[in-house]
Amino acid sequence: MFEQFVTHMFNGAIIGSAYGLMGVGLTLIFGLMNVVNFAHGELYMLGAFFVYSLVAILQVNYFLSILLGMGGVLVFGGIIERFTIKPIRNAPILMTALVTIGLSIFLKNTALVIWGGVPKKIPNPFPSASLKLGYIYVTQPRIFALLLTIGVVILLHYLIKKTKLGKAMRATFENKDAAALMGIRVDRIYLYTFAIGSVVAAMAGILLGTIYLVYPTMGELAVLKAFIIVIMGGMGNFVGAFFSGIILGISESLGAGFISTGYKDAVGFVIVILVLLFRPQGLFGE
Repeated sequence: MFEQFVTHMFNGAIIGSAYGLMGVGLTLIFGLMNVVNFAHGELYMLGAFFVYSLVAILQVNYFLSILLGMGGVLVFGGIIERFTIKPIRNAPILMTALVTIGLSIFLKNTALVIWGGVPKKIPNPFPSASLKLGYIYVTQPRIFALLLTIGVVILLHYLIKKTKLGKAMRATFENKDAAALMGIRVDRIYLYTFAIGSVVAAMAGILLGTIYLVYPTMGELAVLKAFIIVIMGGMGNFVGAFFSGIILGISESLGAGFISTGYKDAVGFVIVILVLLFRPQGLFGE
């Protein structure tokens, strides 16, 4: 019983760290740009499909494919911001929500036409056998996902806290008009922010696509979980979003392991209802 509990906790934390990446990407876009991006799940899906195509079809090395897939979504995210988000940046938030919903439907159906509706597995070099680490049973793809996620979060934290770009992003978040008066090119900051948020979502899709399966509608539930994480962590709270993702992953894993797998995805919605009732500013504050 104890081994089962610890294993569920550890595996839930691994999946939750990938959820946290989704939440961090959405927090960057929503917190800085005030854009409710319902197409965030499709960027998550495209990252997984880009890597699948590179590895399974073009026979590119798995690790190189991750870098190329992230680069592809980075560029694609920038294109979306320039040609879809920028023209309606000053429109009411409902307008941006409707546009991103339309973009989500378009990308989902485009993926269905290109890759088909049959779920696919990203080929990877890891053995399928589980490892026993003390009381914990875990597969190598999950360990890789955890290590890579930690690395990405550390890199993002350094980018936002220590670099000129990060300082400009934080200044724009505080007051975009004052930032513009100080010489910060706000349009360019928005472009970089949306592209970075997109590639972080793609990374989550690549990691979870390696552990599970890849299919055109995989972003539907993922984007809902990303919004849950943003609400749990506190609007605009980067660190809160990541740790809220881990909390959600652990809660789902324990719920599936000790209650029923059928209720796994409902756990997040129960948590967010409780958070909104008792701590509307989020677990970690705005």
